[in-house]
Amino acid sequence: MANEPKEMKSIWYLVGLMLLVMGAIITISGIYHLANPSEVRTVLADLHPDFWWGLVMLSVGAVFFFGGKKWGH
Repeated sequence: MANEPKEMKSIWYLVGLMLLVMGAIITISGIYHLANPSEVRTVLADLHPDFWWGLVMLSVGAVFFFGGKKWGH
């Protein structure tokens, strides 16, 4: 019982974890920029791309992270 081999994680699990972490950081950065707008205006600043892409990365990361357990076998 003590020497049972550990189950290997799927690559999708690790990709999902990476996307979740990076998406969380980018989303938090986007929320900060929503609350504290910059003095310097860029062309697409009103669209808040960091917030939206952070949410996209979080959702795709969640699919890979939780779905990767099923895909690994």
